[in-house]
Amino acid sequence: MTTGASSMTQGSLLVVDHDRDLVEALADYLRGLGHRIETADSCRDAIGRMAEFPFELVISEANLPDQDGFYLLEWVGENCPDTSVILTTEFGTIENAVEAIRAGAFDYLTKPMIDEELKFAVERALGQRKILAENKNLKAQLDQRFGLGSIIGQDYKMLKMFDLLESVADTRTTVLILGESGTGKTMTARAIHQLSSRADKPFVEVACGALPDSLLESELFGHKAGSFTGATHDKIGKFLQADGGTIFLDEIATASPSLQVKLLRVLQDREFEPVGGSETHKVDVRLVLATHANSEEMVASGEFRQDLYYRINVITLTQPALRERIGDIPALVDHFLHEFNEQTGKQVERFSEDALNVLQQYDWPGNVRELINVIERAVVLAKGSVVNVEDLPETISQASRIPGSLQARISAANLKSALAAPEREIIIEALERNGWNRQNTAKLLGINRTTLYKKMKKYGIEFETQMLST
Repeated sequence: MTTGASSMTQGSLLVVDHDRDLVEALADYLRGLGHRIETADSCRDAIGRMAEFPFELVISEANLPDQDGFYLLEWVGENCPDTSVILTTEFGTIENAVEAIRAGAFDYLTKPMIDEELKFAVERALGQRKILAENKNLKAQLDQRFGLGSIIGQDYKMLKMFDLLESVADTRTTVLILGESGTGKTMTARAIHQLSSRADKPFVEVACGALPDSLLESELFGHKAGSFTGATHDKIGKFLQADGGTIFLDEIATASPSLQVKLLRVLQDREFEPVGGSETHKVDVRLVLATHANSEEMVASGEFRQDLYYRINVITLTQPALRERIGDIPALVDHFLHEFNEQTGKQVERFSEDALNVLQQYDWPGNVRELINVIERAVVLAKGSVVNVEDLPETISQASRIPGSLQARISAANLKSALAAPEREIIIEALERNGWNRQNTAKLLGINRTTLYKKMKKYGIEFETQMLST
């Protein structure tokens, strides 16, 4: 065998063969290509070496003196699943090759091996290993960015949502996400997809409220050329693009009655025809839908089909508004502060305690989306390492998020002046608005934590009891 330089991916290889002359010849050739090579002359010797070092590729004879190469292949699959195996033999047949590939071998080569044939097989094996590693890394990044870990929240309402989300994620069941604009419904839909067995398939999002009804139907189901003015060529719709994966229909309540009929059929039969076409397409898609509208009221008023509503309302997730989980604001601030520091190259360390208190007193009509904008603005405009109250927008720093009714009853957050009002109701409301953070609740009510604990015990206020009653 001849040696030569190569631009192929270099790797760590174990060559296994009972013929010592052949082993050394193969080892010399592969070292000449830049690989790190070790050798073994038996299955036991090979297993011992693999137990000590994580080889990327094993090139093994199929007929070893103590065990055959298929035994070694099985051992590698169970103990070193990231290691690829190429089997070699002097008596190659199509049947043996098929058996080897089915058993998990990357390739099956017949001796004597031609230099270029071996080089190409090694190059392909290492190249595939690199691709698989990149895909694994990409999957981990997707899980981090779009998985459950990307949704920040320790409030009990968020924890309830997480439990339900994990239970339904890896099913085909249709999920309806309810919640105000800006609460993160799209991120929740992505998390459902990422946690499912469809994670490596397409996730297709359609903003139903952003398109007129005539275009929305074409966007979802596609169209045939000439089906309407401007349709100069065939178009594949989002349902076909999502085949095998998940389609997320945001603001589904904006769909017209005629479009609702088509959607009902897709939900029931998983089939449809493109606009202007007669060919029926069948798809395997998981539907996740979202709306900020009160769908029950829309059904009662006739704006939304009752049969479609019952079809999509199988599993309902409610995304809580930010003002209902203000205990999560510090964690959200830390997360997005780090993110915007990386984007801008700034080094803003934190929000001051007073600034965080102001953020927790604001009503957040734009929810998490609004908070993200405020954090980005603060990072961009920050002159120091700490964001203070004066660095926040005036609309936030001058606003109080404490509702007027609660403000009147607790009189400037002092519980003593509100003794005439039902204390239990005030304490529960304050706890919920502070995400059951007792320290923040005590501060809001103008009492110390010990007093708050005593009153909670007096009125039988417990987190678990309130959680079950909601």
